[in-house]
Amino acid sequence: MANVGGFFKNVMSEMRKVSWPRRKELTRYTVVVLATVIVMAVFFGLVDLGISQLFRWYLDL
Repeated sequence: MANVGGFFKNVMSEMRKVSWPRRKELTRYTVVVLATVIVMAVFFGLVDLGISQLFRWYLDL
């Protein structure tokens, strides 16, 4: 049990050293991540739709 207590003490010590982002930075990073996810979802959705249409066209020949 002493090991567990020492572990959490070390964790708290390291967490104090972390440089946390400011609110403005965090908001900017969040917007960038969400925009990237949306763009990639639309891109892969369109690619999937295109491939599906190609397979339907090929199978109807």
